[in-house]
Amino acid sequence: MLNYKSAESCAFDALSLGEIMLRFDPGAGRIHTARNFQVWEGGGEYNVVRGLRRCFGLRSAVVTAFADNPVGRLVEDFIMQGGVDTRFIRWMEFDGIGRSVRNGLNFVERGFGIRGAKSCSDRGNTAVSQLKPGMIDWDEIFGKYGVRHFHTGGIFAALSDSTFEVAIEALKKAKEYGTVTSYDLNYRPSLWKSIGGVEKAREVNKEIARYVDVMIGNEEDFTACLGLEIDGVDANLTNLQIESFKAMIQKAVSVYPNFRVVATTMRSVKSATVNDWGAIAWADGKFAEAENRPELEIFDRVGGGDSFASGLIYGLITGEDIDFAVNCGAAHGALAMTTPGDTSMATKAEVLKLMQGAGARVDR
Repeated sequence: MLNYKSAESCAFDALSLGEIMLRFDPGAGRIHTARNFQVWEGGGEYNVVRGLRRCFGLRSAVVTAFADNPVGRLVEDFIMQGGVDTRFIRWMEFDGIGRSVRNGLNFVERGFGIRGAKSCSDRGNTAVSQLKPGMIDWDEIFGKYGVRHFHTGGIFAALSDSTFEVAIEALKKAKEYGTVTSYDLNYRPSLWKSIGGVEKAREVNKEIARYVDVMIGNEEDFTACLGLEIDGVDANLTNLQIESFKAMIQKAVSVYPNFRVVATTMRSVKSATVNDWGAIAWADGKFAEAENRPELEIFDRVGGGDSFASGLIYGLITGEDIDFAVNCGAAHGALAMTTPGDTSMATKAEVLKLMQGAGARVDR
């Protein structure tokens, strides 16, 4: 399915490129009335390799950038607690108040019932958004150290006029060294709004897609970022939707024959705390559907898609078939949404147990 380099030839199984922010969580309350916050680290691309390390035990590292101040060092401490290697972090000199460079903050409330989850990010002029081609030694990373799987995504690509160029630079270099690449489209209208909107998102992602082996996204992502519009894709987990997703994936593969694996989550939002949850993937001309979990109870939905990606990648990198990979991703994503924060608190044993049909009885 995918030709991975041997574990012995590489220092890292997985590496991501993206922004990592400090998340402020008001618990059961609202952002605008909170008096206390719990803090976590989180970022779409980072969450994937963090899950691969913490849940699945793979050797992971991250490429990102921080302003060198106590807030940046706090996020670094969170990363180290998750077991992700920090040697490729680029530290930028802090000017004292953040005129030239700063660290990103993300305020997220979970939602409940009819009140949806809400995010308010404060990420303008961040260190990672100022990365430009030539600032990261990709030859050292992919050549000297060696990486089996490289992951980045549309959130990083949308941060500035230069970050998508860095993403393309990294993907090209990864391909040069025989590293398998994945990309999560992760379309966020608010990020693209000031730099050209959906038209710019489509222009950038169509170029990036040429260097991707494993493409991940939902129906909105494929439509907004790649211009793939298929009739019949709706908000309900129905047979019609599954067939429509298959048609969309087949169209994606026909436009981008370099895609070796295409995967998408299927979520129907009944309320902030109850979702239907499923996934579908394609590889080697074969479709695989994850077990559909109707009315899945959600504690914190942020990071569910990222945990799907890490479970999927775990299946791929360990040589399992696409049926195992998509079910591993869906199970890991489901478990990640039962705990607070962006990152997974699940164990591999719990993921495998859920894949085997285990329920929620007390584990004594």
